Amino acid sequence: MTQIIKEEGKTIVKTGERVDTLNAAQFEREVEAVLEPGIDLEFDCTDLQYISSSGLRVIQEMMRIVTRKLNGQIKVTHVSAPIFKIFHMTGFTRIITIEK
Repeated sequence: MTQIIKEEGKTIVKTGERVDTLNAAQFEREVEAVLEPGIDLEFDCTDLQYISSSGLRVIQEMMRIVTRKLNGQIKVTHVSAPIFKIFHMTGFTRIITIEK
């Protein structure tokens, strides 16, 4: 279940345990609903145990919108070693800030 928290000038999206084909569209809608110019967006992956290509696509699309259209910043935090490996293998570590 996605949780969105606004604190200290940034928007934190807690991803929940899974971002996959079954919930990626809902996840995308929830994140899009909070986007605004100059947003400082953080995906908190503390609970994330699985992310599919559909979930990666959502993060990539949000990165594109936030950095190119809204002149904001985006990062992914609290990433476990297995999830970091997925981000690394798919090249995300080269295009977005990802913190373990």
